[in-house]
Amino acid sequence: MRSSLIGKIEKAKRYAQEPDRIALSSLTAEFRGDNDKYMLSYADGKWQCSCHFFSKWGTCSHTMALQQMLANILPKEAISIPVES
Repeated sequence: MRSSLIGKIEKAKRYAQEPDRIALSSLTAEFRGDNDKYMLSYADGKWQCSCHFFSKWGTCSHTMALQQMLANILPKEAISIPVES
């Protein structure tokens, strides 16, 4: 393996241990729930989910789970629930 690639791999490992370097501004994801698959997105400071609960409440277990999973790289305003450390 080329030495320059080895250096990049090592740098990537270090970066992966420093999540504060990253701030997601948008994302899309497919969430496989207990009953169906749902499309989630975060863009322009707003969450969206294709589940029925989200359409009524503006939040749901799918968006909250994703917020917990990505808490270290989402902007603070993207997290609508307390996240345990």
